[in-house]
Amino acid sequence: QVQVVESGGGLAQAGGSLRLSCTASGLIFDVNVMGWFRQAPGKEREEVSCISWSGGNTYYSDSVKGRFTISRDNAKNTLYLQLNSLKPEDTAMYYCAVAKTFSSAYGCGSLRYWGQGTQVTVSS
Repeated sequence: QVQVVESGGGLAQAGGSLRLSCTASGLIFDVNVMGWFRQAPGKEREEVSCISWSGGNTYYSDSVKGRFTISRDNAKNTLYLQLNSLKPEDTAMYYCAVAKTFSSAYGCGSLRYWGQGTQVTVSS
């Protein structure tokens, strides 16, 4: 049984930082593409970032490029998202996802598994 669990969300001030983590079990972590998505109240879910199985290729949405950094530690079956220079508009539930494909243009494709999410709230 595949389990995906996010952690690290919380409350931050604008300009501050947070680090999200995601662990995945029940699958072979280092052959899977991984990604972060977010959904704010009343808005559609959007892809934030995606990383290839090796970690050598990454994708970022324009809204977070230059501020967020995705990384993975395959030895620990863990995915990370470093959130810097946070803005109030970054407030959302952040979800970790396991995917089948990676595109440098579009990020993660063929999403397979999801976590329950971790809340990020940024105050102005």
